[in-house]
Amino acid sequence: MGRAVAPDVRGLRIPERTLELLRDLVLEHTGMYYDDGRLDFLRDRLAPLALDRGFDSFLDYYYLLKYDSDAPAEWVRAIDALSVQETYFWRQFDQIKALVDVIMPLLIDSHRTPARIVSIPCASGEEPLTIAMALDEAGWFGRASIQIRAGDASDAALRRAAAGRYAGRAFRQIPPVAQHTYFRRTGTKDEWAIREDIHRRISSWTRTNVVVREELLRLGPCDVIFCRNLFIYFTPSTVAKVVDTFAEMLSSPGFLCVGAAESLLRTPSRFELREIGGAYVYVKP
Repeated sequence: MGRAVAPDVRGLRIPERTLELLRDLVLEHTGMYYDDGRLDFLRDRLAPLALDRGFDSFLDYYYLLKYDSDAPAEWVRAIDALSVQETYFWRQFDQIKALVDVIMPLLIDSHRTPARIVSIPCASGEEPLTIAMALDEAGWFGRASIQIRAGDASDAALRRAAAGRYAGRAFRQIPPVAQHTYFRRTGTKDEWAIREDIHRRISSWTRTNVVVREELLRLGPCDVIFCRNLFIYFTPSTVAKVVDTFAEMLSSPGFLCVGAAESLLRTPSRFELREIGGAYVYVKP
């Protein structure tokens, strides 16, 4: 039997099993899975969008997303609402240090020109910009041709990334000297703007749904992929699907960095887990 939900979300009726139907649709479209314990999160994030459309039933919103000609535009809004934009500069820096110290020399010795790096999902830009700052700090931009591409499913996140302005908790891990070297105050309280030459190191900010193979392949081909803290929201079958596309995108050898809480050891793939420069990285031999 379905899970009954009280119709008390600001006047929005939620017929029985509607949340389960929405969950399955979101899983199919985005790869994100909401178990029974997180259905209220799904409801709370999407309810304002249903009300904004003038619906009084969540079932109408489900039909919009599934069948309506306006569904593609609404999915953009829905993904923005569901996206978890928890990120900051210098996050899980060990893999970026391994890129700078070990992987870049390997790529250059293999005559990879340009060395191609992808950050997906890039959220509001902190990860690819951290990569750019670390490469700049090590002098790599003066020694090699490097291309950094960034992608995310959220339009709102990409707009923030393109603006290049940050505040507060985005700086909680970055060394103070790096913050003062690569950012300037904007005049708005607690807001800093990334240095323009570093921002331009990101060659593209592209809306990309990782479960849509054609969209993901547009970010390739590449030598290194950072895809961190995304697979924790996916089912094993979705992870396997995305990892298989990553293998298509990557050169050989190619390098895949996932989050510290994520593992591909139970996922059939063409990758081997290796320790590189003190960090764990998946390598396509």
